[in-house]
Order: sequence, then C-alpha cells, then structure tokens
Amino acid sequence: METALTRLTGVRHPIVQTGMGWVAGPRLVTATARAGALGVLASATMTTDELRAAVREVRSRTDAPFGVNLRADAADAGERVRIIVEEGVRVASFALAPSRELIAELKDAGVVVMPSVGARRHAEKVAAWGADAVIVQGGEGGGHTGSVATSVLLPQVVDAVDIPVVAAGGFHDGRGLVAALAYGAAGVAMGTRFLLTSDSTVPDEVKACYLAARVEDVTVTRAVDGLPHRMLRTDLVASLEGAGRVMSLARALRRASAFRRLSGLTWRRMIGDGLEMRHGRHLNWSQVLLAANTPMLLRASMVEGRTDLGVMASGQVAGVIDDLPSCEELLDRVMREASEILAGLPRP
Repeated sequence: METALTRLTGVRHPIVQTGMGWVAGPRLVTATARAGALGVLASATMTTDELRAAVREVRSRTDAPFGVNLRADAADAGERVRIIVEEGVRVASFALAPSRELIAELKDAGVVVMPSVGARRHAEKVAAWGADAVIVQGGEGGGHTGSVATSVLLPQVVDAVDIPVVAAGGFHDGRGLVAALAYGAAGVAMGTRFLLTSDSTVPDEVKACYLAARVEDVTVTRAVDGLPHRMLRTDLVASLEGAGRVMSLARALRRASAFRRLSGLTWRRMIGDGLEMRHGRHLNWSQVLLAANTPMLLRASMVEGRTDLGVMASGQVAGVIDDLPSCEELLDRVMREASEILAGLPRP
C-alpha cells in the first residue's frame, strides 16, 4: 500500500512502531523493519553510547529503513542528533517539538524529521520550521497524552498542514488504518499493539497484565509526573494518587537517584532536564522530580517485570487486544484487513 508515508520513509507498509522507552529496542525495531513497517528506537532511556550501539545492532540485522526517537528537551539532544546523522539513520522522531535548529541540522544531512504532537498549533509550528511529516496523537494514546480524541484532532491537523500526517492513538488493526486514511492521514502509528507482540522484550507477566485489562482499566493520571499520563490502573498508581507531597517527594528522590546511576547522567544534567520539563508547564519541584523518576518506574515493569513497583504506560486499545503475534504476523493481518475493507467499500 503506497502512501505519502511509505514514499517519504521507504517502508512497505504505512505503519509506524512508536519509540517506547525500555520497549522499543533493537529486537523489536529489527522485527518491525523486517516486516515492512517503520520501527523506531527509543533513545531517551539509553546513554549516547547505548544509542550508537543499538543503531548499529539494528543496521547489522536489516537493510530496511528505521528511525530513532529523541527527547527534544534533553540537554544532550544535539549529541544524539549527531549520532543519528553519523550512523545514517533514515528517520528522526521527537517526543516534543524539536527546535528549528535541530530540524535544519537533520534535514541538511538528509534525515527525515517526524515530530510527534498532540495539538493542531504544534503541528503548524513544526511544519513551518521544515518538518517532513508529523505524528499526531489523540487522547486514546498511551503515555503522555492530551484530552482531544483522535477522531477530532486528526482531521484538524490534516486540514492545517501540507505535510504527511500519521495518526496515533487508538489504532491496532486494519479497520483503524482504513479509517485514518479516510480522514486524510498517510498512515498510522501504534505503540501498545507492538508492545504486545512476541518480538517485544517486555516480560511475559507484564504482557499478561495488558492482555487481562479492560478498556476501563486504562486510566489517565497526573500522580506519576504531574502531566496527564495514560497507563494501566494498578495498586501502585492508586497509591501514588493517594500519597501526600512529602511521601511523593521522598519516593521521587530515591528513584531519580537510581536513574542517575543507571543512565550515567550527572545531577547537573538531570536538574537541567528538569528545568526544561518545568518550563511553561507549571510543575512544582516535587513534580519535576517525579518526572525525572518516571523512567525508573517504567523500567521496573518493562524490564524487570515488577508490576508492583512499576507503571505500565498504555493506550486504551489494550482493552481490546487479546493475542501476541509476531510483528510479521501482525502487519500481515493489518494489511490484509485493510485491503479487504477497501475492496468492499461501495463505489460511487
């Protein structure tokens, strides 16, 4: 199926596997790329050395195009951009809108720039700065998300910009792909659906929690880092929501310190990242530390399998997913469903 997304990135299917922290590593990205979609490495939870090694590992396993997701507000974002350029990565995506300068540096090197946004005005801004495409996530999506549903946000963005738009938030099958195309999107991006594949390295006991979840078990909370964060409702989430400021601050300090040791970041850099996160978002210092703590809460579940100690970011689609196909099986199924639906639509 050829769309503006496949032409821009060189993939066979108009589907993006999103850059999920601790989840989108070389194994999942390689499997996605081999199956014909755009796999995206999550670099925010990697050191720069780990990022370069991960890129080279994927490159050694497949010649298919893939991407890297960056945190635009990270203190070392420029260094990570240089790694992408030096290693010949095809696509750079961003969790937050990148600066005009970062976009220009990547485009000058021939890298496709595809930021993720959650509002029409943000899409208009990055398009004006030269972004090649934009991923727009509606409120159904996992992780940090907004309040506007994909079905409302997507057509707004399609009408507002003249670059390819990729729809995210609520997609998991061929019906969703056809619906996104009907809205004017060039493809879809999926996170939770790729997390729940046999190629995902997420521990089996964590996958079982996702498969057991109902739609109403996926909630949005500010208790983790002060920002709206969609995840599975667990006893830990409930305890965070009920904890006082002092207890939350103490927990955040302990886990932020652990993340500093694991990531190799200095306190100065972590504080710098915290200041960037705080800017314009009205977060108090306790919330800033909670934000710094989030990678450790995600790691506890996505790497260590500790569902009692970690959080599990999730899109609402977790409530309608009940199997663990390989990436190849998943993409074959999605594309077959989409083709059958398109062929069965009434002709004018």
